[in-house]
Amino acid sequence: MGLAKEDIEQIQQLIREELQNEPANQANVRYEIDLRERMIRVEEELKHQRELMLEGFKQSDKRFEEIQHTMDKRFEQVDKRFEQVDKRFDEMGRRMDRFMFWSFGITISVGFFVVNYLK
Repeated sequence: MGLAKEDIEQIQQLIREELQNEPANQANVRYEIDLRERMIRVEEELKHQRELMLEGFKQSDKRFEEIQHTMDKRFEQVDKRFEQVDKRFDEMGRRMDRFMFWSFGITISVGFFVVNYLK
């Protein structure tokens, strides 16, 4: 049972067609390899960018902590100043109270003196 001549010719024709299409297949394979290499380069660059961003975020966090620390110090200074001003107002209030008592006492004394003198 051998192959018929027509079958052999058909097989040869299929082989010829496949050989003619092979360079196109190789071009497709090369194109796919190029695409894969490009994807790998892009992935590596994205990884590098991610690392740079994380480092930048760490530095900005450190800077924010420094700013927060300096702001806390400034707020403490402002609080101390307000406490000093509050003490001054308290002392001024005491002085005003003393002045009011003395004024009231002198006014009442002068009033009694004038009333007694006019009698």
